[in-house]
Amino acid sequence: MFKPGATLTVDNATATLAAGLQAIAGGQSAIDLSDVATVDSSAVATLLAWQRAAKQKGLALQFGVLPANLQSLVDLYGAASLLGAPTSASDRHH
Repeated sequence: MFKPGATLTVDNATATLAAGLQAIAGGQSAIDLSDVATVDSSAVATLLAWQRAAKQKGLALQFGVLPANLQSLVDLYGAASLLGAPTSASDRHH
């Protein structure tokens, strides 16, 4: 299972994207984001790109439980449904 490092920001998004795409091309259908602690909007773009690549390959990509800060960004951009990720509990009550 592909597991990015603790940071997924504009500073390392290109390299992390490429590593994830390589894992998906190799048939991996899960990405473990549990160690990701520092994110910015490029993290959401990276997840969306991985999801597109997996769909093109016919894979159902799983991210598991997103770290809270990443989940907040996914919710902010309205990307949860695109990623197959649940929205945060606070969004479900609105």
